[in-house]
Amino acid sequence: MNIVFMGTPDFAVPSLLSLVKSEHKVLAVFTQPDKPKGRGYTLTPPPVKVCAEENNIPVYQPEKVKDGTAFEIIKELAPDVIVVVAYGKILPKNIIDYPKYGCINVHGSLLPKYRGAAPIQWAVLNGERETGVTTMLMNEGLDTGDILLTSVTEIGENETSGELFDRLMTMGADLLLETLDRLSKNSLSPIKQDDSLSTYASVLDKSLCQIDWNKSAFEVHNKVRGLSPWPVAVTTLNGKRVKIHKTQTSDGSGDPGEIINLNPLTVACKSGAVEIITLQLEGKKAMDSKSFLAGHKLNIGEKFG
Repeated sequence: MNIVFMGTPDFAVPSLLSLVKSEHKVLAVFTQPDKPKGRGYTLTPPPVKVCAEENNIPVYQPEKVKDGTAFEIIKELAPDVIVVVAYGKILPKNIIDYPKYGCINVHGSLLPKYRGAAPIQWAVLNGERETGVTTMLMNEGLDTGDILLTSVTEIGENETSGELFDRLMTMGADLLLETLDRLSKNSLSPIKQDDSLSTYASVLDKSLCQIDWNKSAFEVHNKVRGLSPWPVAVTTLNGKRVKIHKTQTSDGSGDPGEIINLNPLTVACKSGAVEIITLQLEGKKAMDSKSFLAGHKLNIGEKFG
């Protein structure tokens, strides 16, 4: 198939590479404009652009996709299908309807659950036991198109959003190739989503980061791993802000936030406790709890939060 690929972040790169290495031809890539990053606000290309240029694929970075310019480019390219993976822009109907095989989207959840911008993180934050990836035929709604194929995986008890992200982006690339193969053979039967089962995965922001030690150990642990590697769960200790990067559930009880063990560093929740494995005092580097305790004297009974 002749393909136009639309994607922007790291999650989309394995899907693009899988197409490059396949029998399909990627005619062009559409991605978000370069954006300033870092302390120096250096203009930085998105990962998909870097990948496309490394593979000599033409790149388009329109500020808008609804003004007709992108549609004219697509008509000139005349793709059989458009593949969309975390592009970050809503496509107009004329683009969605143009290709013979439609617009195929790779989404990091088992739709209709977790439609929206952060499906992987919210699955972990909510303590889901399984998730997966879905390919769907796009329509004008937000992740509401007919389902083509799904691939399911268990979520590890201590798996972070970052670790799950890395697994799902590879699964998505594999599922995309299977979807295109079966699509070309007319061996797929699209399934309409049940909107009554849908959930929404909103964008993450730092307002979510504060740990509430009055929650259960299960909920605190899910917050820590769900917000890893960004924006990272936070608490306070002796008046200073502390980022908590990694935990695991543990036995024990005490007042919420109370240190109940130092070896390993264990903190009580409303029910149960969590062992803090990696933490970071404000202005310092992240370190394991043993190294932290070597430089910071703590006592049983002191409290986080």
